[in-house]
Amino acid sequence: MPDLTLTTFDWVPPPPRGFVRDLRVRWALEEAALPYRVASVPFDDRGPAHLAHQPFGQVPWLTDGGLSIFETGAILLHLGERSDRLMPPDPRGRSETTEWVFAALNSVEMASLPWALSKFMGHPTDTAAWKFVDDFVKLRLKHMEPVLAGREWLASSFSVADILMADVLRLVDRFDGLAEHPACRDYVARATARPSFAKAHQDQMAHFAAADAARNSRP
Repeated sequence: MPDLTLTTFDWVPPPPRGFVRDLRVRWALEEAALPYRVASVPFDDRGPAHLAHQPFGQVPWLTDGGLSIFETGAILLHLGERSDRLMPPDPRGRSETTEWVFAALNSVEMASLPWALSKFMGHPTDTAAWKFVDDFVKLRLKHMEPVLAGREWLASSFSVADILMADVLRLVDRFDGLAEHPACRDYVARATARPSFAKAHQDQMAHFAAADAARNSRP
C-alpha cells in the first residue's frame, strides 16, 4: 500500500466539482508519478476525527507515513521535496518556486476567490462592494500579465507553483475573468493541457460521480 494517502470529501454538490482543492494534490502526485491512494470523509458530518487532521473542516489533507499535512500549499511544498518534477533542484529554482507558491495563495487567490464567489452567487455588480472586489482582482491580473507573457513557467521548469497559480487563475477563467489577459489565459491553457492535470481532473469527477451513484442506490 502506498505511504501517501490523499483525503477528500466523499461527495460534494455538482457546482464545485472539478475545482475542489484535492485536485491540486492529485495533479502534483500524478505529475511526479508518486503512488498514492484516495480516502474520503463525509461531506455532511465533519466531526472530531476530521478536525484532528484539518482544523477548519475542509479538505484535502495528505498523510505521508506518520505525517498528516493540511493546506494545499504546505502539501505541495512537501511533495516538492520528494520530486524534482515538482520543484527545481537548484537553490534559485527552489527559491522562485517557493515565492510563487506564496504569491499564488496570498497575492492572487485572496483577490480571485471573493470575486469568483460573488460571480457564482450572482451578486449585483452595481455596488461599491462589487467594484472593490472587481478592481482588486483586475489589479492582480494586471501585474500577472507581463510576468506570464515573458516566461513559460513561473520558475525554471514546471513546478508546484504552476499547479497552484494555474488552478487559482482557472477559477477566474471559469467566469471569463481572463478575457482581457491573454497571457494569463494562455498560461492556464498550457498548464491544464498537461496529462497530469487531465488525469487528476478526470479522477476527481469520477470520484464524485461514484458518490452520486452510491447515494442514488440507497433505499
